[in-house]
Amino acid sequence: MSNQKEFDFVVYGATGFTGKLVIEYLVLKYKENTDFSWAMAGRSLEKLNSVKDSKGVPDHIPIIEVDSNNISSIESLVSRTKCVMTTVGPYQLYGNNIVAACASSGTDYVDLCGEPGWMHEKIHEHTEEAKRTGARIVFSCGFDSIPFDLGVLFLQKEVIKRFGKPATNVRGRVRAMNGEFSGGTAASMRATMGALKEKPELFEILANPFSLSNGFKGPEQPADNKPLFDEKLETWVSPFFMAPINSKNIHRSNSLMNHMYGEDFCYNEMWIQGPGDEGKMAAEAISKMNPFGNAPEPGEGPSRQSRENGNYDVLFCGDIDDESVHISVTGDMDPGYGSTSKMITESAICLVKECNDLEGGVYTSAPSMGEKLIQRLEENAGLAFNIEN
Repeated sequence: MSNQKEFDFVVYGATGFTGKLVIEYLVLKYKENTDFSWAMAGRSLEKLNSVKDSKGVPDHIPIIEVDSNNISSIESLVSRTKCVMTTVGPYQLYGNNIVAACASSGTDYVDLCGEPGWMHEKIHEHTEEAKRTGARIVFSCGFDSIPFDLGVLFLQKEVIKRFGKPATNVRGRVRAMNGEFSGGTAASMRATMGALKEKPELFEILANPFSLSNGFKGPEQPADNKPLFDEKLETWVSPFFMAPINSKNIHRSNSLMNHMYGEDFCYNEMWIQGPGDEGKMAAEAISKMNPFGNAPEPGEGPSRQSRENGNYDVLFCGDIDDESVHISVTGDMDPGYGSTSKMITESAICLVKECNDLEGGVYTSAPSMGEKLIQRLEENAGLAFNIEN
């Protein structure tokens, strides 16, 4: 990839709700930074200028008008930057031209995608081209799926250090999650359901935990679609609405890392509800709820107070030789907005500034940035990766 670009990265979608939070984070954390250059991009110059003024963006940060439906407009943007950071979803509706332009021109790309059907298509369409041009395409750089993907990586490295081999079974257990669901995630889910009417073959992709694993098919995975009692933790757990995308990304990471977790690796992800009859009732009730029922519309989101009062705590249990190694990943803001905006920002910076040896291809966070990103997230973005036993 050529280094002769105006910007290290461009925030595309800077006038959307999450895009504004990215800008806010950049100004708060990196206003005096001279290590990287960036710009703001979106459909409306008027709105971009408004965001720039309201967020206190330094005068020297450029704004770029871009139309995602205009190929020449997208190509012009891509030609000016080393990386495009896009918060404009659903990606199956608004991401095709951008990811194609990045892949063909050798430009890096990070997004917040949680749309496995679209990701499956883009992996097949652009992997070889990205390898040829040197573009590093990294999907799912927000709450789906960084805490989970990097959490499993962090756990497995600890297990391998202790036992000389990976855990064949990992249980992801959400202990706490406080904050509103993302309107963008809900919109992506609706777009996916709409796409199923035109592409019924997507059912197989959505149902297969290995559908992003480059043709690899591993063992049958533990059930995660109904309440169950986790005997090792002695608690009831319920299905977690993000497990279908997180699990696919984690298995893809395993395949991209030459099956570092083993070809017999199993993973399931659920939400802890508590012990006894009360926990069972809660698990059964949660499993019947629509998690997106109260999600805001795209472009809207929770108040600053709600974002800052939010948090999450995910436990990962690696089962090996009748023992279980526990690590946790926690975040200091609501997952869908506050923490997500910090994660995608740090991903773009990490990819451009710290991953010069990474070859072109279509990636997830663990094989592309791994421990480098973990370090950045702990130092800057309010995440913590801790060994618990």
